[in-house]
Amino acid sequence: MAPTTSLHKDRSKQWHDVLSELYAKFQQHGQQAVDTFHDEDVHQARVNCRKLMTLLRILDPNDETELLPLFKKAQKRLGKVRDEDVLIDAFKERRKQAKEQEQDQLAKLLKAVIKEQKEHRRLYRKKLVSKLPPLQGKKLHKKWKPFLEEQLPALVAASDVNRLMRELEISYEQKKKHYRQIAKAQGLEAEETLTALHKVRIAAKELRYTAEAAGFALNAKFREHEQLYKKIQKELGHINDRHVWIEALEELEPKRVKFDASVRDEFVGELRREMNTAIHENERVI
Repeated sequence: MAPTTSLHKDRSKQWHDVLSELYAKFQQHGQQAVDTFHDEDVHQARVNCRKLMTLLRILDPNDETELLPLFKKAQKRLGKVRDEDVLIDAFKERRKQAKEQEQDQLAKLLKAVIKEQKEHRRLYRKKLVSKLPPLQGKKLHKKWKPFLEEQLPALVAASDVNRLMRELEISYEQKKKHYRQIAKAQGLEAEETLTALHKVRIAAKELRYTAEAAGFALNAKFREHEQLYKKIQKELGHINDRHVWIEALEELEPKRVKFDASVRDEFVGELRREMNTAIHENERVI
């Protein structure tokens, strides 16, 4: 029994060290994100929060520690700001290209879009300032300390991250199969097809994040999944980006924001063509 006990202690310490480091980074970047709204701090706070959530789902799938809801709420607040940061940067780059190509009306449209998204971000930042500090504060610390110091060894002993990875693989393959069936029946551009494709991307993302966050506890076969599913997620992300951009453009009201609707429609058409090209190019992946 001694070697088993020693091995279990080593595993528990490994989990303890990884969790402690992620928690410290989440706290540090979260506080900086609230103070400065620097996009990298928002991103890193979100990344480390997501990794903590991933590991908690492995260790505590029934949420006996009651930690997961706190991290989910923090992730939501950080994600709203981060998504707007990414969207604004993407439209800024598009506007730069439009100006270089002397597409004045398109540049004007993109300026209006950026202004609108900045207003959305301002509201999300305001909520981040009011909501994130309490979510990172006493209530979280009160639950985190006993989890790390008392509950962790038993949770580590009961967990099987390699089994979870196999389950996630099966789920991913099922979602791919469903997507292909919907695409064949509805066509690649149908809204139902795009929704099914988004679910494939989410499944790939979950595999990638699990392989990334729990790599220290995985068999060699599964550790290789991080790069594989990162690539798949990236390719599917190009498709999802266009979908998100189209939705943002279609939500604009010409009379209120003041832009030429025909220019918007033409740009949306261009984005749809880009999205469809990306879907066709990734048929081998999905």
